[in-house]
Amino acid sequence: MIDFTFTEEQEMFRKAAREFAEAKVAPKVPEMEETGKVSDEVVKAMAEAEMMALTIPEEYGGLGLGYIARLIAVEEVSKVSVGAGMMLQVFALGIEPILKFGSEEQKKKYLPGLAKGERLAATAVTETTGGSDPTGIRSTYKKDGGDYILNGRKCFITNSHIADTIIILAKDEEDPKAFSTFIMEKGMEGFKATHEENKVGMRGCNTGELAYENCRVPQENLVGVEGKGMRVALAAIGDVGRGGMVGCALGLQAACLEASVKFANERILYGKPISRLQTIQNKLADMKIDLEAGCLLGYRAAAMQDKGERCSNEFAVAKYFTTEAAQRAAKIAADIHGGYGCMEEYAVTRYLRDSFVLGPSAGTSDIMKVIVARWVLS
Repeated sequence: MIDFTFTEEQEMFRKAAREFAEAKVAPKVPEMEETGKVSDEVVKAMAEAEMMALTIPEEYGGLGLGYIARLIAVEEVSKVSVGAGMMLQVFALGIEPILKFGSEEQKKKYLPGLAKGERLAATAVTETTGGSDPTGIRSTYKKDGGDYILNGRKCFITNSHIADTIIILAKDEEDPKAFSTFIMEKGMEGFKATHEENKVGMRGCNTGELAYENCRVPQENLVGVEGKGMRVALAAIGDVGRGGMVGCALGLQAACLEASVKFANERILYGKPISRLQTIQNKLADMKIDLEAGCLLGYRAAAMQDKGERCSNEFAVAKYFTTEAAQRAAKIAADIHGGYGCMEEYAVTRYLRDSFVLGPSAGTSDIMKVIVARWVLS
């Protein structure tokens, strides 16, 4: 028989992650919503709680707890703030290429600082000409002695203005079919964060553009094999990026359900709580069913990941289902709240806005279907 239960250690970790989110993240949500800016206090608290160290092995200063623990952490933080959950998940996304494809020298140089939160990571693939199709990017590199010269721009990059260790995908200036990935650091000449986006949701999570003009990158900052960088970038996005989005979506669904149950029990209509109306019960049941199914899909993929098994297809399924379900849950939650669901004083309005950003992040729902269809037909 298959055991679908969490271990005692994982249950203890979930409790600790929930307490962290409620104590350190929740008090900063109003400020993040009002300003749209990253809370330095939240980032510092994540570092102190070793939230960035979960997937990094102990030998490099991490906790080595794996991807189920990482999914738990993102889910629990997202119950309080999807913006903070998104920021946390992209820290791990930026770490993954170094962890899986980096040289021993790169791991020793970057991972201890990333584990402690002294360094903050991100991955930059998307451009105006290439997001769902990364082969359409225009960023280029060329060899110059022992270095590489990079030119280009990236857009819609989470943590763009706060990350200082960023994985960049670019193509060979002389061979457009050859792609490589590089570690770029804040402060490199010619490299800077430019425009910062103002999103409809996930406020408090920084998203923006990066530009690099004749930026000289040392050869030792090449991640993996030159010309094989597409595999590096897509492996991180497929397994860790989409896995993180599942955590964000599950956290949002759980928050929507909790808020809806509370409101339905307190709101009196026709002399009784609306939770006793069959129509409301059906809505709550739909939300619960989606949440349970999403948990099974997401944690199955994370369990495969912890075993070292290929899981990108399973994460595509989970990412599609949970992000679509999160949008349904947010809509249902707003409906249950009636007129109050349109008032900013109620968190469901934030949940609704946040849900819109989940779909396109780490690959749109349409692209997830393309991936799943290829899996079916392979």
